[in-house]
Parts: sequence; structure tokens; C-alpha cells
Amino acid sequence: MRELSVEALVENLDKVIAFVDEELDRLETSVKIRTQIDIAVEELFVNIAHYAYNPQTGPATVRVEVEQDPLAISITFIDKGVPYDPLAKADPDVTLSADEREIGGLGIFMVKKSMDSIDYEYKDGQNILHIKKII
Repeated sequence: MRELSVEALVENLDKVIAFVDEELDRLETSVKIRTQIDIAVEELFVNIAHYAYNPQTGPATVRVEVEQDPLAISITFIDKGVPYDPLAKADPDVTLSADEREIGGLGIFMVKKSMDSIDYEYKDGQNILHIKKII
């Protein structure tokens, strides 16, 4: 397991993506899988940066683990911000036009659809969001 801790600021997104991509490079993932993971990481980290500590800032930790049989990458996001389960909100109705849909929720919906698993828990004063993608 590898771990990176940074301030939950949008300015640190490039560091987080580079950290995850180092592991994806080692695994020689396809462009499609790398793109799906990078989009998910961006969505989740930016959400933490914008909402976890608003209007202040605080720490965010990203853990990357490689699992075997089947080969998969697991990424865990941890923050000590306001408790928030992004999975609790209903998925947006994507059959409606953008004008008709409620604002919000599309990014998490995309993460749910592109990852093989996603789960959330609030434990010991921390939001813990875990995604997994089979390689």
C-alpha cells in the first residue's frame, strides 16, 4: 500500500493524479482504464477539496493498493471533514435533458458506473470512500 497526504485543495489535484498514475504505469493499464480511474480520482478529490472543510481546508489522504486474483487497483480517499456519504443521494435521471435534471450528482454517478465497486463509511471522525477497478 502506498499513501499520499495533502491539503484538500484543488491545486493539489495534479499531485494526487500523478501519485495514482505512478501505480497505473507500473501495472501497464490500458488507456481506457487509466482514463476511467483518472476521472474518478479527479471527481472524488475535487469534491473533498470543495466541500469537506468549506470554508476552511484540511488534510486529505489517498491510499493506493494493488490486489491480485483478479488484478485490481483500490483507491481510498480519507478526510476529516463534514460527514458526507455521496452514495446516499439518488442517481440522477440521465434520461432527462440537462435542463430538466437537478443540479449535482452526475460526477458520482459516473464514478459508480465506471468503477467495479465503490463504498463509503464514516469512522473515527473520518469520511472514507473506497473505489476499486479490476484491471
